[in-house]
Amino acid sequence: MARSNPSPTSSPDSRQSLWLAAGVCVLATLLLAWPALGGAFLVNPNSDQYIAGYSFREFAAQSLRAGNGFPLWNPYQFGGMPYVAAMHGDIFYPTFLLRMMLPTDVAMTWGFIIHTVLAGFFTAGFLRAAGVRTQAAIIGGVAYLLSGAVASYPSPGHDGKLFVSALLPAALWALVRGMRDGRQTAWGALAVIVGLAVLSPHPQLLQYMLLTSGAFALWLALSPTALNGDASAKPATAPAATPAAASQWPRLGLALGAVLLGGAMGAIQYLPVREYVPWSPRAGGKGYDYATSFSFPLEETINLYLPQFSGILDSYWGRNGIHFHSEYVGASVLVLAVFALGGGLLNRHRRHAWFWLGALIVSLFWAWGGNTPFYQLVYAIVPGSKFFRAPSTILYVVSFSIAVLAAFGAERVLAGKGTLRYAIGWSVFAVLVAGLASAGAFTNLAFSMLGDVRGDAIQANASNVVLGAWRSALAVLAALVVLVLASRGKLTATLAGWALTAVVALDLWSIERHYWSFSEPASVLYAEDDIVRFLKNAPEPSRVIAIPLGENLASHDPFILGDALMAHGVRGVLGYHGNELGRFQELYGKNEGFASLANPNFWSLTNARYFLTNAPGLPFQGAKLVAGPVRNAAGTMTFLYELPGDHPAAWVAPMRVKLDDPTAKATVLNPLFDVKRVAIFDTSATIEAQPVNSPLPEPVPFRANVTRFEPGAIDITLDGPAPTGSALVVSENYYPGWTATVDGQPATTARADFTLIGVELPTGAKQVQLRFDSAPYHTGKLVTLLALGAALLWWVLGAAMDRRRSVGPAPETSETIA
Repeated sequence: MARSNPSPTSSPDSRQSLWLAAGVCVLATLLLAWPALGGAFLVNPNSDQYIAGYSFREFAAQSLRAGNGFPLWNPYQFGGMPYVAAMHGDIFYPTFLLRMMLPTDVAMTWGFIIHTVLAGFFTAGFLRAAGVRTQAAIIGGVAYLLSGAVASYPSPGHDGKLFVSALLPAALWALVRGMRDGRQTAWGALAVIVGLAVLSPHPQLLQYMLLTSGAFALWLALSPTALNGDASAKPATAPAATPAAASQWPRLGLALGAVLLGGAMGAIQYLPVREYVPWSPRAGGKGYDYATSFSFPLEETINLYLPQFSGILDSYWGRNGIHFHSEYVGASVLVLAVFALGGGLLNRHRRHAWFWLGALIVSLFWAWGGNTPFYQLVYAIVPGSKFFRAPSTILYVVSFSIAVLAAFGAERVLAGKGTLRYAIGWSVFAVLVAGLASAGAFTNLAFSMLGDVRGDAIQANASNVVLGAWRSALAVLAALVVLVLASRGKLTATLAGWALTAVVALDLWSIERHYWSFSEPASVLYAEDDIVRFLKNAPEPSRVIAIPLGENLASHDPFILGDALMAHGVRGVLGYHGNELGRFQELYGKNEGFASLANPNFWSLTNARYFLTNAPGLPFQGAKLVAGPVRNAAGTMTFLYELPGDHPAAWVAPMRVKLDDPTAKATVLNPLFDVKRVAIFDTSATIEAQPVNSPLPEPVPFRANVTRFEPGAIDITLDGPAPTGSALVVSENYYPGWTATVDGQPATTARADFTLIGVELPTGAKQVQLRFDSAPYHTGKLVTLLALGAALLWWVLGAAMDRRRSVGPAPETSETIA
């Protein structure tokens, strides 16, 4: 005989159940993460962490370990850029503490592992708070942490996305405690959670988290009894235990206050970012086409059930060109999620399930991006959309919604509500899909869409589709066996719960294991070679242009295509970032095929003395081989050449003029123009300048020697006295925050030669000191510390208030988020 649905008060929440959920989440994560126990580094050649992320984090870690605080200037990429304002990953997120205590590669690896565990644990905690039985909540947690949207983040190296994805269920947990239970401790906790998400820092996924949490809070305010079950499923609830609708609006206001306080916690990151926006290459947004790039193709929705359809990793044939992540939510998870929608009025999670079904539908349409008209509405009304791309990144909300529904469905299964009809329906579907795959239907569908351009890849993936369809069918059938046995009393609820947990975990693991690729430690991946040693021992500051010119190139070689040289303290002209200063992008001609890289004037402007490549010759007369050939740590045979000409880190120009930006850029890149003779300042500069048509003086007969070059600190000594009307030009990008002293006296700095630092020199000047600081950073730091202190105080005082108000037993479904 079928069991009746458990009431929300029949299974009291307890710390023991949360410890059990934590243990299961740890074990589920270790299915993927076990190589880290032996010291392996969670990166692969396709990962942003391999190409750039390690160097970003090691740079800051070295500064922190040395007691110098967070660095504010990065001199190693794209002519120099602000470290905080241009964003270099999780600078202020608590994972920086791991990097202070552990080697950077170890800390990065465990940052991924810890947050994968937290994604599942917070989901289970949220579900327990919502009244879901322990084992069903654990199934929901495992379904989320091992879902493709979450578990595949290590493949492209997107740790910031993982941090926000893990914090979403924590925010929802706090909202349940605050909105439904009236827990005062929840608001301080919510502020901290939001603050952490802001510091992740991934503003796009933060936006999705806030929208989802806001919708959920509003739903709680409008449906104050929705999480307590329906009256038809349990005895009438006493008025004291039922949140009054009128009491929800003040609580909604408290939730908004907590979000605002959490937002203030991010000031240390986002006040500098706000200053940087006009200097960024993304200033003003990039239009609808950019915003809808990397949308989720409609046909790839099939991947939610059949992940091999568009190909896994290197087998991908779809529209987006690259595909280092997974959308798979689990065939067995879908069986449970659909089952959550049955039961009619007897389903005590019915209203809650409908909310997450709505969230699923909206987020799926959002993920489809430009493939449907819906995103035009998003682009028009949602702030920030014009600055973001890849709407498909909202798929973590899709996965979370399905995981929540799966937990509701699992609870119904454990209550013996499964039916043979439901099992037969899913069995027919799974076998039908497998049969169609075996007959080539999905491969033919792929050919009909992209056969002309991706036919070879589609054909190569055909056998994977067949095997994948049968694998999904096996997962479906395994879940249905548990469902049927539980409905017939052949399995106890406890055994059925553990069996479903195992089925879900193995189903998802069998796909997501492909996205956890480990490598040798960083000391091996970025090992020094003769070329790196040569560059580190260069007698004076210089930059190297690294770009491939031959076919001999290891996959995503970080020395030539990325930022591995930065990890060794070698300054590069280029690098891998994406948010470098917009004017520097213009200078090197990013949108013109990097045309400036062959221009000797560009070499002079950027202090480019060396050229690192993978070809045994350069097409520049006078270039000479100075190191190599040597096979680097990535496996590429590399050659280092010294470029012809004199390209110092700083020089004195005997004349100062002002020109508008287009004219200045054209002039400094004109090979007939000698950048050593004239310093061209921005028209808004406050320096005194000579008329443009003045006769050009000869270059000064002395050098400007750099005696100190550190991130944000440059000291220069002139071999001769500065002539009247001269300027010092430093081959470092100008940005607000650079200040100068000349012979101990403050001097005017301004943007010169389109993007460099220019210093107005008084007659006879000999010593120049340049320092970088960031006023928005210091203001933001103060705001962040005050906001964090206020949030923690709110949390502690809230806990004290909750204890005082505790009269009699607490609601049986409650468990403090603390």
